Parts: sequence; structure tokens; C-alpha cells
Amino acid sequence: MKSLTGQLAQYAGYHRDRRNIATHLVGIPLIVWSIAVLLSRPSVTIGLAAVSPSSAVFALLITYYILLDAVLGLYMAGLIAILLFLASWTGNLPTAAWLATGIAAFVIGWAFQFLGHYYEGRKPAFVDDIVGLAIGPLFVGVELLFLLGYRKQLSEQIDAIAGPMRG
Repeated sequence: MKSLTGQLAQYAGYHRDRRNIATHLVGIPLIVWSIAVLLSRPSVTIGLAAVSPSSAVFALLITYYILLDAVLGLYMAGLIAILLFLASWTGNLPTAAWLATGIAAFVIGWAFQFLGHYYEGRKPAFVDDIVGLAIGPLFVGVELLFLLGYRKQLSEQIDAIAGPMRG
């Protein structure tokens, strides 16, 4: 398994245009949320938690993030928990509204992604490495931390490997 820096630097190599990163800050959360919505059924309530296929998928993703970096993994668990809560609520809508909401968010999220890669002039990272689909949400979460001034050393390491930003 590649290191956290290696995974993020490889992904960042496909995302050096600031406009592309900006579109990803919108598109990836929409896609993640839409997947959580679409996998929110069926669900079973256990205590205060709704357990669904979405819970299982995201538990695996969070486990992967924790293996890469425990602190970032827990941070991502918090962000994903918010998305899962919202998805669970959306999963309780009538079937047509649930499905339309999930599909619309998925399509809009991917539209943002492809717009960003149009700016970038480069294909999405997952085309060359399917793990990019799992790293994308982590990349967005880490970019938010970088914007807030956190994990500066990690940011510098990624930029040293991936190259300079454009735009």
C-alpha cells in the first residue's frame, strides 16, 4: 500500500489547476453524498444509528483512510458521518424523491468533475488508477485543511512531488 503522501501526490498530479481543484471541492462531496443517498436503502435502525449498505461501504473507506493516517482518517470519518446523516434523512423521502435526488446529485457532481478536468486538460486520476475513486474524497478533505493552514508540511511534500499549481 502506498503511503498517504504517495497516494495524495499521485492524485494531485492530475489536479494542478486551481479551477479544477475548486470544481472538485463541489463535485466530490456531491458524488459522495449521492452514493450515500442511493445506498441508504434498505436501512435498519439500531439504537440511534441507521445501518444501510451505505454504512458498510463508508466504514471500509474510513478504515482505509485510518490505515493511511489515523488523524486524517478520524477527520474524514467526521466529514463522512455528516454526509451519511444527511443521506439517511434523504433516504426517508418517498421513493421517487429519494431516487431523483440521489441521481441528480450524482450527475451534477460528475458534471463539476468533468468541467474541472476540462480546465486541467487532463483525464481524471481514476482512469489510470481505480484507487483514485477512494482518494478523491480524502484529497478534498485535505485540501480544505490546507486552505485553513493545517498540515503545511504534507502540502509541501505533495507539491514537491506533483509539481507547481497553475491558475
